[in-house]
This record gives sequence, structure tokens and C-alpha cells, in this order.
Amino acid sequence: MPQPKLATFPAIRGALRFYQIASVVTGVMLLSLCAEMIIKYGLGYELFFGGTGGFLHFAPVVETATGHESTGDGVNLSLGILIAHGWFYVVYLFACFRVWSLMRWGFLRFIMLALGGIVPLLSFFMEARVAREVKAYLAEREASEASVPPLPATEGTR
Repeated sequence: MPQPKLATFPAIRGALRFYQIASVVTGVMLLSLCAEMIIKYGLGYELFFGGTGGFLHFAPVVETATGHESTGDGVNLSLGILIAHGWFYVVYLFACFRVWSLMRWGFLRFIMLALGGIVPLLSFFMEARVAREVKAYLAEREASEASVPPLPATEGTR
């Protein structure tokens, strides 16, 4: 399997930092989405901001012939959580792709990274593992390159 070039190490560090941030944000949004789904489909309520119910309030969801409809007014925060997670997941996939391609890992590793935004709590574990592996790899490669003596300079041809 090909190895990353030393010249890409600064880009890898930047991509890793971006991945770490995206991973935490996506994980928090996924947990919020899970809580929202439990409240909506398990308890029958949606969270609203503003409207007649006050600053933050839960409004019941009723079943109609066309599906579920909320009885609340104001800004539907439950829907906002759903949309925000979807967009953060796209950003997370981009961050995964960036780290994956710069590190030149196999495709199965990319699939595992992508699952971090779908399986609750997995993004937190993947973030810690990927960060540890990438940092260790970069440090090891830099140490091995530093221990190799430079090639002697040759004089130009006549």
C-alpha cells in the first residue's frame, strides 16, 4: 500500500484537525437527532422555539391520514436538528474523505469512518482512534526520516 509523502504531512495535520472537529460536531448532532426521534416517535412531541407556547415548548404530534403532523407553531427545532445533522454529516464525509485520501488508506477504512456519522457514539471512538493512529504514524515517519543521513551533495557536471 502506498505511503503518504513527507511533503503532505502539514496537509494531513490540517485534515486531521478538521476531521476531529467535524467528528465531534456530527456526533453531538447525531445524539441530538436520536433524542429528538425518541421524543417525537416515542412520546409524541416536537420541540418548538417561540410561538404561542412560549420561548421553548413541546407540542404534541398527531397522526393524520397523510402521516404525522405537529400542532405547534413557531420555529420547529426538531426539524432544525434533523436538517442540521444532515448537513453536518456531509461536512463530516468530506473530512473523512480528506484524511482517508491523504493517508492513502484502503476503501474499507473510509466506510468505517463514514459509519461514524450514522452509528450513535461511534464518531467519538473513531475520532480518538484515528487521531491516535495518524499522529503516531506521522511521528514515526518523521523520526525515521530524521535518522537517515542526508545524501552527500554532488558537484555539478562539467
